[in-house]
Amino acid sequence: MSDRPVLVTGGAGFIGSAVVRHLVARGTPVVNVDSLTYAGHRASVASVEDDPRYTFEHVDVRDAEEVRRLFGQYRPAAVVHLAAESHVDRSIDGPGAFVGTNVIGTYTLLEAARAYWTTLEAADRQAFRFVHVSTDEVYGALGDSGRFTETTAYDPRSPYSASKASADHFVRAWHHTYGLPTLVTNCSNNYGPYQYPEKLIPVVITKALAGEPIPVYGTGDNVRDWLYVEDHVRALCAVLEGGRPGETYAVGGSCERSNLEVVRSICAVLDERRPAGAPHSQLITFVGDRPGHDWRYAIDASKITSELGWRPRESFESGLAKTVDWYLQNESWCAAVTKRGEA
Repeated sequence: MSDRPVLVTGGAGFIGSAVVRHLVARGTPVVNVDSLTYAGHRASVASVEDDPRYTFEHVDVRDAEEVRRLFGQYRPAAVVHLAAESHVDRSIDGPGAFVGTNVIGTYTLLEAARAYWTTLEAADRQAFRFVHVSTDEVYGALGDSGRFTETTAYDPRSPYSASKASADHFVRAWHHTYGLPTLVTNCSNNYGPYQYPEKLIPVVITKALAGEPIPVYGTGDNVRDWLYVEDHVRALCAVLEGGRPGETYAVGGSCERSNLEVVRSICAVLDERRPAGAPHSQLITFVGDRPGHDWRYAIDASKITSELGWRPRESFESGLAKTVDWYLQNESWCAAVTKRGEA
């Protein structure tokens, strides 16, 4: 990479903050662009706040004027675009915010990146990259067998996945129409430190620690492919540095588990770490399923493995143990961000 910064959008969120921490730790300058919605917290990047290679910009990616300013001021070598509304339940209750950030925000960023890219010298134009981070949910649902690949037809089933599918298409169109060197990644379910307590794993941990009912949708048989966030970050860096413009890379953890299996695994770890509350599985409570709940997701990550040499380092068991331990050591973070999100 150049000594110019990488512009990371959504860098105060769960995956984005992990990208920021990783890049800064290895010596890459970073401009973190985040509007600090309920799920974005500067506490998630506190470890790099004082690093001279790190800059924070409180900017909404829908703000075209401000986004253009960022490109002109910082002259980035690349963009890693993670800014997004990402919670399916929230998209069902309020889809407009998802269209605004995920679709309009991505379009706004693409246009600013394209205008900036055309001003670069030939070598810098050749080296510039725009990595758009998406989800496997754009592919819809699988049956009991098979896996998503980069060529799986799109079939989004929720307002969230529809908005991400739309953004993916815009990103690819800007490559094919204008030549902007874009890349798309579609990842499976992420988990790990600093995840806002609305997603399954942190919800289970926080509910269990509080002795509250642990909600499980339907029968808990829906299956997801789980990817530890640090493994995902390494994949994104591999795509940023070695991916071919115009290509898509599917990123998965090869760790399929039903939701109920995940919940029981968390309870088992907590029984070891906090035996006073054992058995935590007695708190499991089945609740009505959410509308349009996809049955199964699974990723075939053979392309990124064969082309870029990436593969996950964490098993589900090792990643889950690290995740539970982090939440046990950071209960104050969970309480603070949850309180702010409810304000």
